[in-house]
Amino acid sequence: MEYRSRIAKLQRLLDVADLPAVAFVPGPNFYYLTGVHLHLMERPTILIVTNEGATHALIPALEKDRWSASAPEAETTYWQDSDGYADALATLAGKAGFDRLGVESGRMRHFEATALEKAFGFTVADAGQILAELRLVKEPEEIAIMEQAIRISEKAIEQTLASVVAGMSETEIRAKLMIAMLEFGADAAAFDPIVLAGAAAADCHGVPSPDRRLKRGDALLFDFGAASGGYAADITRTYFCESVSDQHRDIYEAVLAANQRGAAMTAPGVTYDAVDTEVQTILRDRGYSDLIRHKTGHGLGLDVHEAPQVMVGNTCTMQAGTVFTVEPGLYKPDDVGVRIEDDVLVTDTGSRSLTTLSRELRIIG
Repeated sequence: MEYRSRIAKLQRLLDVADLPAVAFVPGPNFYYLTGVHLHLMERPTILIVTNEGATHALIPALEKDRWSASAPEAETTYWQDSDGYADALATLAGKAGFDRLGVESGRMRHFEATALEKAFGFTVADAGQILAELRLVKEPEEIAIMEQAIRISEKAIEQTLASVVAGMSETEIRAKLMIAMLEFGADAAAFDPIVLAGAAAADCHGVPSPDRRLKRGDALLFDFGAASGGYAADITRTYFCESVSDQHRDIYEAVLAANQRGAAMTAPGVTYDAVDTEVQTILRDRGYSDLIRHKTGHGLGLDVHEAPQVMVGNTCTMQAGTVFTVEPGLYKPDDVGVRIEDDVLVTDTGSRSLTTLSRELRIIG
């Protein structure tokens, strides 16, 4: 990856916002700008990038070898546990020489922001809105890595489904899925997979249970994704065990129609508001207004949930290279939940679903 081009992108955003610098802690933005994965832990670890492209860092001494090899151009101040970080951070502040500083408010913790304010002598600013633009448009290399994560996920679900039968518990099925993702080359699961059977599928983010077992006629909802090269897949499919009722079939077909429409109307210049409005209108027109629980989707990349939000009120227009989920769902308490989620890339002329897993209603077991 060419990280200098990413620093340059951040410089442009800072110039537009008239902000001289922004501070990061370990996480997706830190990794995006440096290629270095460090843990967010009790030891403050801070990267500062200025609108002139200079980089400053406060790094715990135990990370010195890895950091110095990966980011030799950074003006780095190291600190030992025995000494504490306050003096080192004051030294960094003295070298940096700017009078305002933004922070990634969605990730930086209070103690880190307070330490920066004490060292620099001014109140830090919320740079969250600025940084939402930083990773919005994916580079071709990023898209290729995401496609790899998606292919791993799709192979894993197919292998898992081949062994699923009535009587298995949600946690048994989830374990098979997690093992399959690792077998097919995932670095890890991008998030804790959701596997819910029967009425439990009506809980949008329910927790799999060893006590709930799959029965004939149950929906079986999978919300899962592999992580590969730091990037996430995020896919949801809903299957039915051995049979499906007419009512559940109708709910499924309504969700499928909404999913297909959301992907079909995705294109540069279209607003996220328009897509969400259209998707939710399809569900309402089918008579399921009371079963809608969430927006149409969210951005995907180094974070499982990132900008943009595909929802009413987001009137930003789509740009080629953006990846987001299209995941309409309907949830009937104590009965059934159905969600169909794809990872969709905005192209120069329209869109392409990075997810190729079949969306048609499927009976398993």
